[in-house]
Amino acid sequence: MSSSPKAVLEGGPDGLKTRIVPITPPGIELRVAFGDGYERFKVTPRWADTPEGSLPVYEWVAHIAR
Repeated sequence: MSSSPKAVLEGGPDGLKTRIVPITPPGIELRVAFGDGYERFKVTPRWADTPEGSLPVYEWVAHIAR
């Protein structure tokens, strides 16, 4: 298990393959490159049990075109 902070992504496009991602630095918002732009996720107060331990859940908000 890596010691760098990670989060679980919830929602967003079906084609988004990775649902556990590194977060640097942990915070309020996360952008993930996808297709012709970025998928925007916001942190929630929820945590999820994963094979990598208990991680914060980030919920999809919008697609941002490049």
